[in-house]
Amino acid sequence: MFNFTPLLGAQSSSQASQSLLELDGGVKILIDVGWDDGFEVEKLRSLERHVPSLSIVLLTHATASHLAAFAHCCKHFPLFTKIPIYATTPVISLGLTLLQDIYSSTPLASTIIPSSSLSESSYSYSLTNAGGSVDFLLQPPTSEEIASYFSLVHPLKYSQPHQPLPSPFSPPLNGLTITAYNAGHTLGGTIWHLQHGMESIVYAVSWNQSRENVFSGAAWLGSGGGGAEVIEQLRKPTALVCSTRGAERNPLAGGRKKRDDLLLEMIRTAVGKGGTVLIPTDTSARVLELAYLLEHAWRRAAVDRSSDNPIKSTKLYLASRHVGTTMTFARSMLEWMDESVARELEAESTTATNRPHRRTDSKPNPSRDSDIAGRATGPFDFQYLRILERKKQIDKITSTKAPRVILASDSSLEWGFSKDVLLRIAADHSNLIILTEDYDLASKTDGIEGLGGTLWRWYQDRRDGVAMEVGSDGQTLEQVHTGGRQLDSRDAERIQLEGKELLVYQQYLATQRRLHSSLQTANGTSLETSADALDDASSTSSSSSDESDPEKQGKALNTSATTAHFNRNKAGLSKETLGVNILLRQPGVYDYDVRGKKGREQMFPFVTKRRRGDDFGEFIRPEDYLRAEERDLIDGLDLRDDGLGKQTKPGQKRKWEDSGLQSDLARRGLDGTNKRRQQGLNSSNSRLANGTNGDPGVNGHEGLEEDEFSENEPEPEEPPVGPSKVIYKTTSVQANLRIAHVDFSGLHDQRSLSMLIPLIQPRKLVLIGGTVSETFSLANDFAQRFNPRSQDGNDKFLNDVYTPMNSQTINASVDTNSWTVKLSEALVRRFNWQNVRGLGIVTLMGHLVAATLEEQSPNEAASKKRIKLLKRDAEEAKFDEMTVTSDMAPKLTPLLDVLPPNMAAATRSVAQPLHVGDLRLADLRRILQAAGHTAEFRGEGTLLIDGLVAVRKSATGKVDVEGGGLDFPDLHTRNLEGSFYAVKRRIYEGLAVITGG
Repeated sequence: MFNFTPLLGAQSSSQASQSLLELDGGVKILIDVGWDDGFEVEKLRSLERHVPSLSIVLLTHATASHLAAFAHCCKHFPLFTKIPIYATTPVISLGLTLLQDIYSSTPLASTIIPSSSLSESSYSYSLTNAGGSVDFLLQPPTSEEIASYFSLVHPLKYSQPHQPLPSPFSPPLNGLTITAYNAGHTLGGTIWHLQHGMESIVYAVSWNQSRENVFSGAAWLGSGGGGAEVIEQLRKPTALVCSTRGAERNPLAGGRKKRDDLLLEMIRTAVGKGGTVLIPTDTSARVLELAYLLEHAWRRAAVDRSSDNPIKSTKLYLASRHVGTTMTFARSMLEWMDESVARELEAESTTATNRPHRRTDSKPNPSRDSDIAGRATGPFDFQYLRILERKKQIDKITSTKAPRVILASDSSLEWGFSKDVLLRIAADHSNLIILTEDYDLASKTDGIEGLGGTLWRWYQDRRDGVAMEVGSDGQTLEQVHTGGRQLDSRDAERIQLEGKELLVYQQYLATQRRLHSSLQTANGTSLETSADALDDASSTSSSSSDESDPEKQGKALNTSATTAHFNRNKAGLSKETLGVNILLRQPGVYDYDVRGKKGREQMFPFVTKRRRGDDFGEFIRPEDYLRAEERDLIDGLDLRDDGLGKQTKPGQKRKWEDSGLQSDLARRGLDGTNKRRQQGLNSSNSRLANGTNGDPGVNGHEGLEEDEFSENEPEPEEPPVGPSKVIYKTTSVQANLRIAHVDFSGLHDQRSLSMLIPLIQPRKLVLIGGTVSETFSLANDFAQRFNPRSQDGNDKFLNDVYTPMNSQTINASVDTNSWTVKLSEALVRRFNWQNVRGLGIVTLMGHLVAATLEEQSPNEAASKKRIKLLKRDAEEAKFDEMTVTSDMAPKLTPLLDVLPPNMAAATRSVAQPLHVGDLRLADLRRILQAAGHTAEFRGEGTLLIDGLVAVRKSATGKVDVEGGGLDFPDLHTRNLEGSFYAVKRRIYEGLAVITGG
């Protein structure tokens, strides 16, 4: 059984992807937890209802449309963190930086509490008193929480079958096997293959068959992508779930090279006029392709001295809050990229080894230095691309007019630095924005069209004309004028709750906590507990002490917590709200009536201040145990005093002048000499942090100063912590910049879908992940081309095409035809059963005849005659009385009996042996090692045994055994046989050999 339900993304303008697969035995698999740019919590209601019954969760891409809701589900949905989650290593690492960027860039990611959740009378009354409708925000997960959520994901590698573990509340998986294959499009992007019983399901959403600069193509035709047939593991599935986005888009003539040249020509024409070019992109996926392309274009331009390329004097920036971490991850995952990237790294390593050291030649050589400046230590060790992670840096570079190129997140233009840059450069005619993907005009948030949708509509309307620029190779470049139209932007801002609004929020939290506690007490703290913490004076209890507290003070919404939060916000409280805490909170009050009170109201409020500690003991201050002479060594300053050497809290950074060491260094005359050296180190460290190799003089731009951005810039303001709401501000600017479009989405197009799906040959096709027009266009195309009841009478591979809508369940189970055949006892006695992975396999060959149920072969009659003699006479008489004669013909049933000798001889001559089973090299290695052989992997898909025999497995499943070692009795093996024959025998033991004899 296979039931498929798209939760988001089917026949929809939203790119968010969520799919639910239900298999036989109640096994439920959730693939992707995507979200759109509106971050509406109502779109996750369907997912929330299925969480208690999920078995596993699979993630495909590190993009917002595939995992933006992951942290929200982990924080606010009980039981979600109990479900095993699987993804490739790049999806885990890059997804972490993506979500950290989202939550630090827009308050809407925290999600607005829907008004339906605040519809009870108590809330409505409180809201009326609070002053009307308020958009309350849930507490967002911190960066540490997001990192802890992604640490729960199990990493997988490509082409390695894995049997996952079920969730605690899931039925047994019954041998479910999942395998990840490369999908292209993003780093670590996955095509999932699921094998469960007779169901073979391929889930392929957002894939790209074309090779790019960084990403290799999808694994349909093998790792190299140059095969003529689909690999065996992905061929002829019982069901193929495929996305349709891009089904109506024709590929660009000229392929990847034409696309890259078109983007660079657009940039040259704009920066040649002194303008700024903005290229919106994402945070952790497609940004790698664009950053790699532009960095290498700048490197080539620096080396080429024959042409006056304008990008030589153009500065290149990459703006995103966490893109530095993204590039750090990318440098450690080059093996997941295209083979050309690995070859480039190897070539650079060889060049660096053969390159003479700079200190060997003391004479200056401008030619040599220029040549070295054009090189780098790796594909993502940037020389010309400067990383910006603060808004003040964005404001500084856009405050002046100069030719520059800015890659900024996010591609939606709804949050991130791309939105800020667009509003600052929109008024200049010489500036250009290059859209790298299509925007759906129907996508709106609260009925308001976003910046991306507005610019895409202007680009398609072309109301104010088109500027026809001519590139260096003579090609025509279209850039659409905006004509001074008004560009409206709505900005969301987080404001801390105060007064009665805070009381409404506390009531909502109390209700949600009770509901969640009924599902799972252990995860009752998934809601934020900002209002549950005590004030600073009484918050010294450790987590272990909190768990041992029978009252659970730190995890229950109580009056003390509410009081503490109000005190921090300097808000007044009534005596009824304070309760018995009035004895502590209000001066001059020494009496409280406890008659008729219950619980805490019956006793004097007292908070125990415990020592902070962890599993290893209490925290201590080493400075408290210093000897007097040790304190004198640090300029006579006692760290316990309030001097410059004051000890900071654990984990808190200290300034150099506050460390207590600078005075001692100054006294020794070392301060002035080390100051210059420290400045040099800081400059070098800043270059390394931005991805450069730190070579002096390698800055990539003439006149680019290293101190362009001061290292002593103040830290960005932290957003309000605790309960908050969101308010909106509308900004309007006059748009005079030009708009261009170069498709860098990296998705399949009409030609890829039309060519590959017939090669895959699925029995059933499920189309999701596209608009209504794209879905039905592709469905009608395949229905006409591969209709099984076509006029030519040929049997086509495709039986059914499904186009479900969101929350619509379809039955895409495998079609099976079964017949009841009776086996004769003579044939059964000849069976030779073979075991393959716990399954019994037998080959049989017989003669099918039509026989009645009463007809029996001589052997069957003799065996049943003995049984009848043992029956009592009374029973025989009884059966005789029940016999009813009939004039109708007896019913016939197929009987499979032993072949006659003449037919057996003719059949044996044409039958070919067949091997059944799937040989895994990891299992073969373990078996051979247990038998005394040495077996180790060498390269990709090659197992070397005893240093003599190599076993390889091709993409089609063919096993090749090469090497010698026919007879080496000196090898200490149990059977004292040659390595070649030992390997061959073990391979045959793992397969079932079906012969025709």
